[in-house]
Amino acid sequence: MIRPMKRARRPFATVCGVVAAVASCRGGSAPPGGGERPPVRFAEVAVASGIDFRHDSGAVGERWMLEILGSGAAAFDCDGDGDLDLLLRQAGPLPQAREDSLTPPAGSALPTDRLYRNDTFRDASGALVWRFADVTAGSGLDRPAYGMGVATGDVDGDGRVDLYLTNYGANRLLRATGDCRFVDRTAAAGVANDGWSSAASFFDYDRDGDLDLFAGNYVDFTPANRKRCLQPGGGLDYCGPESHAALPSKLYRNRGDGTFDNVTLAAGLARAPGKTLGSTAADFDGDGWIDLFVANDSTENHLWRNRRDGTFEEQAQLRGCALNATGLRTGDMGVDAADYDDDGDLDLLATHLAIEGMSLWRNDGESGFQDVAARTRSLAATLGRTGFGALWFDPDSDGALDIAIVNGAVRLVDRMDGGSAEPTLAEPNLLLIRKGERYDVAARECGITTGEGDVGRGLVAADFDDDGDPDLAITNNGGPARLLRNDLPGPEAWIGLRLLEASGMRDALGAVVTLDRLGAASLTRRVATDGSYLSARDPRLLFGLRGAAAGAELRVRWPSGRAESFPVPPLGRYSTLREGTGRPLATPAE
Repeated sequence: MIRPMKRARRPFATVCGVVAAVASCRGGSAPPGGGERPPVRFAEVAVASGIDFRHDSGAVGERWMLEILGSGAAAFDCDGDGDLDLLLRQAGPLPQAREDSLTPPAGSALPTDRLYRNDTFRDASGALVWRFADVTAGSGLDRPAYGMGVATGDVDGDGRVDLYLTNYGANRLLRATGDCRFVDRTAAAGVANDGWSSAASFFDYDRDGDLDLFAGNYVDFTPANRKRCLQPGGGLDYCGPESHAALPSKLYRNRGDGTFDNVTLAAGLARAPGKTLGSTAADFDGDGWIDLFVANDSTENHLWRNRRDGTFEEQAQLRGCALNATGLRTGDMGVDAADYDDDGDLDLLATHLAIEGMSLWRNDGESGFQDVAARTRSLAATLGRTGFGALWFDPDSDGALDIAIVNGAVRLVDRMDGGSAEPTLAEPNLLLIRKGERYDVAARECGITTGEGDVGRGLVAADFDDDGDPDLAITNNGGPARLLRNDLPGPEAWIGLRLLEASGMRDALGAVVTLDRLGAASLTRRVATDGSYLSARDPRLLFGLRGAAAGAELRVRWPSGRAESFPVPPLGRYSTLREGTGRPLATPAE
């Protein structure tokens, strides 16, 4: 069934002596059907739209590790009106400045997360006016915490999106009650996971119809065991992850009654702890069961293959995505999974430190992954910048997946310019335009870098104005949030999809959709909210069709294992596909 519904510190072309090709905002080659690609251009509209958030890292000159990692964001529909609202995670005073109860000191108040309701509208002339209203007060999100990440998903199947907030300290599970209000169910659900948590993912690993939870943990850092790390000149600097031991991450199985079992040991995830900063759940081997990729900082990455019996096998070394192309461990932060090369299987990317560039692991569909970052030029383009939030998306609606990366350094010694006593950690962001088999750096005027002092961390892609092109939300460590409106001109050459499970209530996280195009490669997209860095994205899918016509049908592999085909819905709007209402197809061999 289908229902409608200021100066950069380094030039963009040259990074650390490596020359990278520079593409205009029109991208590279022409789209499949001929003609010229339209320009990719983003406009910064946060303040004008009512978003006045500024992240507080709590930095007071002590160089605590906590200060440099920043916080994430989430785009989700909190009031059930069909458009996407925005949650921005907050940190605040460092733990030594807090009381155990987190009660604000007399005469002051600790900052909290901020929730902005999307009230975008059309004025009398028909022009779209972006407007967001701060609805934090009384929402359940107005409680201080040293916030890190957020995962979104409907854990109880009531059709409302719930939140899992990761923190330095106890995490929180917030159940949505409607109208952007939430109640804390952490204790009852058993998912507090005290420590230093980072990324999290909701996914149905056991195919029982409800969402399970992976909660990634970082390192065993406390005020008592903090280390002092120095610059070559003797001044304090931030310590890296090697200064503290890894904290084991957790896997929680949803019992279906509002509570969760900690199955980390039984499922096998306790066998390989890592210093987790990114996670994404997807079916990487095409067997119909959702696997889990975990990006670790300075330790080997993990690819947990679902064994279909409630357990997982770690196969990152075997499959080729534990290390970079040179066989080295890297500082992995942001991560995403998508079919960037249009061959029907899901590939991986991860951002690293400035001296490491990025990794782009191509899935060969058989033996595993190969890091092709050098071959695709994405390695050269990213050297010299420390990448955090990263994602594949199609900002020009031509069907090719481009890459957005937000950047910001993590050590003062890496940013010492001219003997400055307090160098900035700011670095320009990147938009990499796919041109055939390679990626070229888009010109700065595309608008993805907006502030000279921005220290990029979280990155979210979401169509906030429902016009069929993805917009971006960016969090900056110790700086303002940015909201980038995609100003792609018409015509409306796109298909938008929301996929719902058989109940018709919950987004089908983990579903994979393939759309055939006439005279061009098929496009494969997956339903997900996880990935990037500490953030949650729009669960809806966009298929860009500029220059190529769609075929007669699209194929869906649902997270339950069912496979169906549907007629192609109308262009230029969002439609809803519900599991069980399409034509049955053969499923992957069990």
